[in-house]
Amino acid sequence: MYLQSQVEEPINLPFRLVSGTIGQGAYAFIRKACPLKDVKPIIAVKFINKEQAFRIGRLTQKKLENEVILHKHLGKHQNIIECIGFGGDPSWLWIQMELAEGGDLFDKIEADEGVGDRVAHLYFTQLINAVSYMHDKGIAHRDLKPENILLSGGGNLKLADFGLATLFRHRNIEKRCTTVCGSPPYIAPEVLAQRSNKKGNELESGYQADKVDIWSCGIVLFVLLVGNTPWDEPTMNSYEFMEFVKLEGRTTDELWTKLDSSVTSLLRGMLKLDSAQRFSLQEVRTHPWFTERNPYLDARGRIANPVVLATQMLESLHIDFDSKPTFTPHRMDAMDMDQPQISMTQPETLVGEMSLDWERVPHFQEGVSLSQPTDIRSGGTISHSLLSYLAEDPSLSQFTATPAVPLTLTQQARHFKDIMPSFSLTRFVSPRSLTLLLPLLKEAMHRLGIPATERITDSGAVVEVKTIDGRKQALAGAILVERYNNELLEVRFLKKKGDPLEWRRLFKKVVILCKDAIAVPEH
Repeated sequence: MYLQSQVEEPINLPFRLVSGTIGQGAYAFIRKACPLKDVKPIIAVKFINKEQAFRIGRLTQKKLENEVILHKHLGKHQNIIECIGFGGDPSWLWIQMELAEGGDLFDKIEADEGVGDRVAHLYFTQLINAVSYMHDKGIAHRDLKPENILLSGGGNLKLADFGLATLFRHRNIEKRCTTVCGSPPYIAPEVLAQRSNKKGNELESGYQADKVDIWSCGIVLFVLLVGNTPWDEPTMNSYEFMEFVKLEGRTTDELWTKLDSSVTSLLRGMLKLDSAQRFSLQEVRTHPWFTERNPYLDARGRIANPVVLATQMLESLHIDFDSKPTFTPHRMDAMDMDQPQISMTQPETLVGEMSLDWERVPHFQEGVSLSQPTDIRSGGTISHSLLSYLAEDPSLSQFTATPAVPLTLTQQARHFKDIMPSFSLTRFVSPRSLTLLLPLLKEAMHRLGIPATERITDSGAVVEVKTIDGRKQALAGAILVERYNNELLEVRFLKKKGDPLEWRRLFKKVVILCKDAIAVPEH
């Protein structure tokens, strides 16, 4: 279940585990579960290895308990993952949560492109609804970023991971926070600007946690719209941020030129350097862009037509095999990973091998006719019937010249999840043998300047990946190569740490470098 752990796996659980791993971090993993004597409801359970959390994550028992207490205190909200319960033993803490059946939101957004204005408006509205609810209860999240934004089976936004949450208001008394925490591309400048040399990661004067959340929401909106963050970090070490400050938000950066004036006005208000002048949530809610009508939203703030939305989002994902990947090699040494300067829910230190017990993607039936083989660019052969059958897999449409939802799905779909897969879309299938495909993957990683180690498994192979992404943040995971059927191998890119858009960006680069080995469905 958890390869790195030197302690026994948790036993005598008050629920029954019903899946392989669906998420993994430096000292935690997530699996699906259900009641001991029933098959429903299906929930998610996060298992935290205490010893590793204390030693590697530099957490304390109090900090672990704080995550559970604050999450439980939030109760139910349609845009927040509900904490159902928790428990533990001497070695493990487990948190029972609502299952985000729709998977990661930002896994379904094209890197460097983003989503349309109305889709961004939809998810931003739901994010603001979730954060407003938290703030009304006196709780700030302090780690708002794509990694922590999930989807329900209906496609609605679900805010997750409250490991850095704090109670900033109690009995109408507000406190200023002192811990430097968050992810640099999404963090507010006042959190970094007042760092004290004497107190390590404690601030001299503190900051307002609710205003920090508003800044982060503004960065998330920017990423929804353009598929990238505006800067690496809000300090003068970043040219983009320095220009933003110097020109008072009227930057000439090409990412900002993609935005219309109305949403740019909202972003400038949310990204005011002086937190006292920064928009409040009420000012965000009354801004003209926020109050615009959205055909995707119903009166309750939920998705009005999930099938249409899922279709638009799926068809916006596309990989251009003729494009040339950019090479921005980053070396990650032990010092880079072992010396985090900012508190994070998943530390920069990444240890242990990726779990092999990952939940499998639903596969198509085996035994498809092998007659009428077709030559594909890989130099191998694959039957016409299987190529046509692969066309029914919505996650593979991104490799076609004109991505489209399979007709059979559009005719039968009733829900968001009927169109948009919940599993990660960073995957492909290949007719190459393992002995031919594995060197191609390793060569691609080498050309990208990314260290990668391989190991052969009973079902195929695993290539471990650890690097620094384009925004100078840790990015790690594994490439799992397993048998798909008797004609194909399946290659899945499973993220362990880092930004989902950066992970997709890496996936696209590797795919382009390995394009001759990829089976493209027929439409």
